[in-house]
Amino acid sequence: MDSTRPALRLFVLHHAGGSHLLYRHWPAMLPDSWDVRLLDAPGHGLLLDRPQIADAGRLADFLLRRIEPRPDRPYALFGHSMGALVAYEITRRLVDRGLPLPVWVGVSARPAPQLAGQGHGYHELPDAELRSRLRLLGGTPDEVFDDPDLWAVFDPMIRADMRLVDTWRPAPDHAPLPVALSAYAGVEDHSASPRRMAGWEEHTDHFVGLRVFDGGHFYFQRDPAPLLRQIERDATTALDAAGATRTS
Repeated sequence: MDSTRPALRLFVLHHAGGSHLLYRHWPAMLPDSWDVRLLDAPGHGLLLDRPQIADAGRLADFLLRRIEPRPDRPYALFGHSMGALVAYEITRRLVDRGLPLPVWVGVSARPAPQLAGQGHGYHELPDAELRSRLRLLGGTPDEVFDDPDLWAVFDPMIRADMRLVDTWRPAPDHAPLPVALSAYAGVEDHSASPRRMAGWEEHTDHFVGLRVFDGGHFYFQRDPAPLLRQIERDATTALDAAGATRTS
């Protein structure tokens, strides 16, 4: 194997209203042999100057062009909350278009596709209630809620992302994904409880498992190490299995 080529390229997809910044320490905490790439959706993070995309399918198409899957380079996807449903949409497109598939997909804090439409309708909430709900969820700095000028900047972006999540409906009658998949949940996450996350098993031919951690929707925010150790184990197992299949 070419020693200059990464053992695995991991793409990380962020949550609604967020960006790569919450995950910025992850590359240094994952194996040195991995190439960890933190993707931003348009209108977020490093792509703040681009028009936002408020449709899951169109966002998946945009990010798929950034991923550029190649048959000789193993890669994986991990998405948290909104990022999880976008990772699912990306993988569906890869399957439908006959493109090289990821060796592993990790979905975090997003209920399984069959539960789409049973969300909270956050994008339609009055201003004060939306700020209150988001503060409880975590993942957004308090100064965004406390500074009227900052909130005026972030409010349209957050609502557009929430509209994407609230209105997403997966295409019906799809076969399970032919990729290894792990689901991750916070035991105190009421929007994506472990019970609701367990439904992901129906959407893959190889369910690696449901992993449950202490905490709520952003269970990894204070200390991502337990999650990252589990991601390393799950993705490495899937990578080894894919290698064994290719050589058998």
